[in-house]
Amino acid sequence: MFCERCGQLYLPKQSLCARCHVAPTRHWIQLMSLVTLFVAVACNELVAWFLLPRFVSGPHPRMLFRAWLWVDHEAALFGWVPLAAALLAWDYLVWKSGRPKIKGWIVRKVLTLTLVAGIAPAIPWWIPAGQPPGEFLSMIGRHPGLPVMLAWGAVLFVVILLCLDGETRDYLLGHGRILSVVSLAALLLVLTMTVVGWSSV
Repeated sequence: MFCERCGQLYLPKQSLCARCHVAPTRHWIQLMSLVTLFVAVACNELVAWFLLPRFVSGPHPRMLFRAWLWVDHEAALFGWVPLAAALLAWDYLVWKSGRPKIKGWIVRKVLTLTLVAGIAPAIPWWIPAGQPPGEFLSMIGRHPGLPVMLAWGAVLFVVILLCLDGETRDYLLGHGRILSVVSLAALLLVLTMTVVGWSSV
């Protein structure tokens, strides 16, 4: 790869040009896209915590608010499943050729164990091999939100592990153009639905 400012050749693993010490434009696009996506998720959560319960429990609750609250609730409980499956598919189809052995092994094992642990409570009780231990079930009964938090934590750990390395981050995020369109669309969708919902009350 060549520096966009001075034309110096550098490896994709390097985050800065060795001659002029300038970060490539794609790194800034990736960073701003991730920040925009984080802002969209944070705005959605603030609306879900403070506005949607009041709108749903109002005298004339709209179907839009109920659907929005239901989607937020289901995404909080099960949103990690498509993310983990997508990361496993990306690992097998895209990252297969250039992945480091140890990092690739850690990513695959963490995501596979997370998916298996998430599916285990749904296995019928009459299958002896599928029955989780009694201690596990009692722990879930005492702390019902713990498995979801652990699953989201595992997916977040894998994403951070992948994004720490510049070359792997480029494999995962590309040059940031598609991610920037997705993050801007998510932010505009949240803001538009909030304004439309607020005006319809």
